Amino acid sequence: MAPINFKPKQVTKRILSGLQERAYNVVFNRFGLGEDAERKTLEAIGQTYGVTRERVRQIENAALQSIRKSENFKTESAVFEELKTLLNSLGGVVGEDDFLSHISKDRSVQNHIHLYLVLHDYFTKHKEDEHFSARWTIDPILADKVHDSLSGIYKELTDDELVSEIELVNRFIATLRDVAEEYQTEEVARRWLSMSKRIGKNPLGEWGPTDSSNISTRGIKDYAYLVMRKHGSPMHFKEVAESIGQTFGKKTHIATCHNELIKDERFVLVGRGVYALKEWGYKPGVVRDVIKEILKKSGPLSKEDVIDAVMKERYLKKNTILVNLQNAKYFKKEKNGLYSLK
Repeated sequence: MAPINFKPKQVTKRILSGLQERAYNVVFNRFGLGEDAERKTLEAIGQTYGVTRERVRQIENAALQSIRKSENFKTESAVFEELKTLLNSLGGVVGEDDFLSHISKDRSVQNHIHLYLVLHDYFTKHKEDEHFSARWTIDPILADKVHDSLSGIYKELTDDELVSEIELVNRFIATLRDVAEEYQTEEVARRWLSMSKRIGKNPLGEWGPTDSSNISTRGIKDYAYLVMRKHGSPMHFKEVAESIGQTFGKKTHIATCHNELIKDERFVLVGRGVYALKEWGYKPGVVRDVIKEILKKSGPLSKEDVIDAVMKERYLKKNTILVNLQNAKYFKKEKNGLYSLK
């Protein structure tokens, strides 16, 4: 948290002191300036005074304008300068929750700071939308550049792509050519990336599109994919279930895990209960299909070469491969001892 050189509640008391009672209460309740830090809706406040929510909005707007024109507001200029400097030091464009929590974990204090951001024209708020969370800036032009860079980096990511945080940060920084050098740091890049609702990280800290199942995990099959990808080599379904529990704290029944691996096309059975990821180059199919694919690509091969090639695709006993190779319906042995497709 960043230390601030003023006491928010005392500042608020001074800048609200010139308001009439009803205007004061509307601002007080709308911004949640009480100890309970509850921000009340226009409708709730309207019911208290027996007026419409639109009338409450008008009272609120008039009260804020009155504060901005008051001498008390001008007297507190140092407060707004300090917040401006702090926001700039954090990157000039900062997510609302990020900025407020950086100052204090106290919700009540955060609400007072939020009031100051709304009041002063130093600060511009960009509301939450489908692409970004709510954020504040002191430089709208910079904000547009950051938004464009975030949109660009999102478009570069494929649906199934996963990258490390440092790789994503470096790729993102490389897109910030038109941004001041002081902002081209890992810390600022991470802060800006956190504003995007379309880019996120999974429980293992890997980044990708948030609409990808690799990031927004939706069940055992997605957790299985992540642990196998992290493991880097084929695993027995029992190992996968145990690893899900150890890595994510998700109690996983072995049978359930096995069923998910069977149904999902991302996984390929490569041995007795052993699965690999299809993206590693393993192909689905029974042993016979694997042999057929190998001979189709390579042409006639010796028995030993067929076994070696299949062993790279499947975790099998050599005898299982030989039994399949002897199937005269699909394979034939040439006079030179090599095997080919029939």
